Amino acid sequence: MSAQQADSSKKLWGGRLSESTAASVEAFTESISYDRRLYRHDITGSRAHARMLARQGLISKEERDAILGGLEEIQAEIEAGTFEFKPELEDIHMNIEKSLTDRIGAAGAKLHTARSRNDQVSLDLRLYLRDEARELDHLLAEVQRSFVTLARKYLGAIMPGYTHMQRAQPVLLSHHLLAYYEMFARDRGRISDCARRMNLSPLGAAAMAGTGLPIDRESVAEELGFDGVTANSMDTSGDRDFALELLFALSVVQLHLSRLAEELVLWSSKEFEFVEIGDRYCTGSSIMPQKKNPDIPELIRGKSGRVIGDLMSLMMTVKGLPLTYNRDLQEDKEPVFDALDTVKAGLAITAELLTNTAFRTDRMQQATIGGFMTATDLADYLVLKDMPFREAHGVVGRVVALCQQRDIELTDLTLAELQEFSTVIENDVFEILSVKGSVNSRTSTGGTAEIQVARALERAEQQLGTIE
Repeated sequence: MSAQQADSSKKLWGGRLSESTAASVEAFTESISYDRRLYRHDITGSRAHARMLARQGLISKEERDAILGGLEEIQAEIEAGTFEFKPELEDIHMNIEKSLTDRIGAAGAKLHTARSRNDQVSLDLRLYLRDEARELDHLLAEVQRSFVTLARKYLGAIMPGYTHMQRAQPVLLSHHLLAYYEMFARDRGRISDCARRMNLSPLGAAAMAGTGLPIDRESVAEELGFDGVTANSMDTSGDRDFALELLFALSVVQLHLSRLAEELVLWSSKEFEFVEIGDRYCTGSSIMPQKKNPDIPELIRGKSGRVIGDLMSLMMTVKGLPLTYNRDLQEDKEPVFDALDTVKAGLAITAELLTNTAFRTDRMQQATIGGFMTATDLADYLVLKDMPFREAHGVVGRVVALCQQRDIELTDLTLAELQEFSTVIENDVFEILSVKGSVNSRTSTGGTAEIQVARALERAEQQLGTIE
């Protein structure tokens, strides 16, 4: 037997097996190459577990202190980059436990009392994702802050609003920007809800049936900042709902980033020229010297498939699993880590990009001319004159048809020409047919009138704490 085979045969779980693990199996089953990022949370959980074992008389105070000291050394080495991770030890849990036992002897072997890797990995992942949820909230708030800053800067600027990618009604640019503020606010809410549901300690569920040893799950949960403990050991062992829920929330964040990216790509084109992205955040062409390409929004848009794929991956992993733990669940971490890394990077660069983007309000204003975007306002005007809306809709449709035949706008019609369609139309109609009049008539809560947008902007600034 080679030295490597001899070492591999010393698995911490290997007492039942008579042969050492094949090297190919070790390579196929290891997760230390990616789950090492859980080291801090694994050590945090082990510290709390060791203290509880000592309080319950399952280990001595001296053994507890030896364990805590050894864990402190291991964490320092990992953070200094001097710790040797061994693939044959499979994962972060076994790497830390084996190193601890090598350092302090039998006391290290007692750390795993009353717990399994099944509840241990669930604990580590919950602790890790709880921290990541806080970081995500911070990044989302920064993106929101970028939109609020722009909305304040451009308050009063008017642009065409679109439905079906056709010019629909004039709106304030600030109203459009604050729509994204609301989208990312919902993202923050989803992630907060997810973090609340995952904030239950699984430690003590052990392999899947709990333990007969006199542990105190509640004290460990309290020390680790959990709201309580999970209720059913079998559910706990195989549960990854918390990871799925976070992946769904991340997918929605990425979709929102992608929708924004699409508009930035369109708006920076010659066909729109609504925005000018800073040169530092664009690239050129290898063959066409005139090009200025919006690569960052394009990449953000392209990464949506990746994040959604991470969600689909874990859903397919979980969908056919019987209770309780199955090794398939090792496949939970890579998609979660990848989605987190991708979304966090997208949020950070988006906040930076927005602060280096200028809006061409002159072009936006010009784009509100034409397209009969105040036609609905004319219909509303007729409704206020006591005409049923469906009748008003038909009247305005005929007015628009005439304008199209004559290649003119609504405001080019005289009062007499308008009165040919309805005698209730009076001279005050021209105020509501103007773009600015249309915008400021939309005074319903959540509408685009400047008075409503200013209120929404003030609320957003208060929520983000941006008011001095």
